[in-house]
Amino acid sequence: MTKSLETIGKVRALPAVAALARREWVRFIRQRNRVFGALIQPLIFWALFGAGLSASFHPQGPDSPMSYVEYFLPGTIILVVLFTAIFSTISTIEDRNEGLLQSVLVAPIAPTSIVLGKLTGTTILAVAQAAILFLVVPFAGFSVTLSGAALSIALLFVVGFGLAGLGFAIAWRMDSTQGFHAIMTAFLLPMWFLSGAFFPPEGVPTWMRIIMEVNPVTYALAALRQVMYIGHPEFMGPLPSLGVSLAVTVGFAVAMVWVSATVIRRSRFVS
Repeated sequence: MTKSLETIGKVRALPAVAALARREWVRFIRQRNRVFGALIQPLIFWALFGAGLSASFHPQGPDSPMSYVEYFLPGTIILVVLFTAIFSTISTIEDRNEGLLQSVLVAPIAPTSIVLGKLTGTTILAVAQAAILFLVVPFAGFSVTLSGAALSIALLFVVGFGLAGLGFAIAWRMDSTQGFHAIMTAFLLPMWFLSGAFFPPEGVPTWMRIIMEVNPVTYALAALRQVMYIGHPEFMGPLPSLGVSLAVTVGFAVAMVWVSATVIRRSRFVS
């Protein structure tokens, strides 16, 4: 009897995950301003910061073959994933205020299914927006190999799950979108700034270097640089090894899914 109930639960879990993920995508498509922003935002960040700093900032020395535009590209891609994860998980607060999440919580599905549904939809949106940058790379005067792009997109799904899970766990405890924005400004954005996206860790103060070394986004970005510029070690600089970077990135994603599911499970008992 117990095994039968477990089987039924697993069968119900898949449609629940798919429905919640599809809802995130449909909501995004119907909001035309978000679609426009998703297409333009990555290009603006990369173009403005890349063009503004390329003449004065050489990330690996004046003799390095890498321009700042190339150095900043992986960081921009991570920023797009981070922004999408943040702004998409804001819908968690709206869904709770509208009563949708209360209905989902009493449904006969596991908390993990709710988390996976929300995070899958958010991650798909994040990776789709980040992939736009790979389409404009050839017009910038340099190229990313097909294998490098494919590996990068696969890695971004893992990164997206981790960042979306972090945003979801924070948003679940928030009562207003204003509070979530405050947390984003004070906590999530510094994670990106101190990841090596804007500047390399060499030469920074010791306290800042320590923060960068314990920052999980640092390892996600390091892994992205290594798979994106595969075959071009001169573009990578001194980075954590690919094995360590992947292990930290995957571990962070798994941990954030577990934390999000735990937050939901506890709220079930409280409510």
